Amino acid sequence: MPRGVPREINVRILEGEGVTKYFGGLAAVSNVDFHVDEGEIVGLIGPNGAGKTTLFNLISASLVPKPGVIKFKGENITGKKPYQICRMGVARTFQMVKIFTNMPVLENVRLGSFFGTLPGMSSADIAREAAELLEFVGLSAMSATPAKDLTLANQKRLEVARALATRPELLLLDELMAGLNATEMAQAMELVKRIRDKGITIVMIEHVMKAIMSVCERIIVLHHGEKIAEGTPREIANSKKVVEVYLGEQADAGS
Repeated sequence: MPRGVPREINVRILEGEGVTKYFGGLAAVSNVDFHVDEGEIVGLIGPNGAGKTTLFNLISASLVPKPGVIKFKGENITGKKPYQICRMGVARTFQMVKIFTNMPVLENVRLGSFFGTLPGMSSADIAREAAELLEFVGLSAMSATPAKDLTLANQKRLEVARALATRPELLLLDELMAGLNATEMAQAMELVKRIRDKGITIVMIEHVMKAIMSVCERIIVLHHGEKIAEGTPREIANSKKVVEVYLGEQADAGS
């Protein structure tokens, strides 16, 4: 759905209640409530160590909240395994790109397709789907290239394509823009919008404020594991508390 077009009904696809995770005596995420509606692009921001990736790990079941409950499409997914979460329709990328470096680009995506295989799909169907995803992310000319030979920007695109191959309804993007130059960043921002236009809901962790403010409809701010603010990009930019703990720090750093 194009930006600016209101949804007639807000259908909640993801929600968390009192989500908490301790490492030793330190609360990486503390009593966080959140929700994501179908068709949204939601930004998740905060200083380093705020708990953003930990929250992604909790949603994708790499970690289990204690206490707290996470629901996907109304179903309690707390305690499920990561592969179960993926097959339910949640996919993710990682802050540090995780691809099969010695495999060709196409084979990386086919692995995702096989994992998310629908009944009745043949190997030819899967290969065709993988090729279409490479075209979608702009890597079709590199299908036979070993993944390790791609630039960082293209490795990130490959990871996105592999995640999309599992046929997600919700995609978690962890710092897709990190390390990219201005041109690559603009292309990545456009890719995020095109993914949402395919009907996939997105939650994205990002430190690049230009990207967050440009593509997100709503932003959640974490600080020391707690949710300190939530609102539209304009509301977040005008929040004195957010400016003090995060946006001011970003400006000082020249971000």
